[in-house]
Amino acid sequence: MPDFSSHPGNKRNVASSQRGGPHYRTGRGIEVLQADLSNKEDLARIETALKQDASLTMLVNNAGVAAAAPLLQSNVDLMEEMIKLNVVALMRLIYAAAPVFAARGHGAIINISSVTAIAPEMLNGVYGGTEAFVLAFSQSLHHEFADKGVRVQVVLPGATSTAFRDAAGMPVGEMVDAALAGLDLGELVTIPSLPHMADWDALEAARRKLTPHLFRAHPAARYRTRPADA
Repeated sequence: MPDFSSHPGNKRNVASSQRGGPHYRTGRGIEVLQADLSNKEDLARIETALKQDASLTMLVNNAGVAAAAPLLQSNVDLMEEMIKLNVVALMRLIYAAAPVFAARGHGAIINISSVTAIAPEMLNGVYGGTEAFVLAFSQSLHHEFADKGVRVQVVLPGATSTAFRDAAGMPVGEMVDAALAGLDLGELVTIPSLPHMADWDALEAARRKLTPHLFRAHPAARYRTRPADA
């Protein structure tokens, strides 16, 4: 299972494929490609690898950075760098891998987002916005590639205890196990800390109920200052 991933919050992306020496636990060979995905040249190199590696079966987008400070206390240049990594790099890697998977008729894309995708008030708004993009993009990918043999999953962890983020939270091993269990269950959206998936299903059902009413030709009655044209 080739993997293009990194530790949560780490800008360096570590990519492995089935070439190279055998792995001591699985017997598979690996090739490690180390890159800073906020660097255009490094990102382009990983894109090329994704397009050319015939053994690739799964893309895991797990590179990203977070921010907690509110707008008035944030550095706008750092916010821009976060968008480049959390949004642009993820998008470009998917654009590199998805056509390969679709042409082959199988493959999987796992995007690691955050619960801030649906609770943007919790942390920095730009960070929440980048994670909302990952959620929305994943839902769109699922719709587009469902009949092409490409599986899509988006994982929304809460606070996760990692070497990068020394804070109370779910142990990273448990989070990863939960994400893989969600993949086995065929979930599009996996929220490891959510006790009852019915709560997410209800939110998603409400969203879908809105959809038919979002493209009407005239404003809703509460916004009308004059009668709508017949």
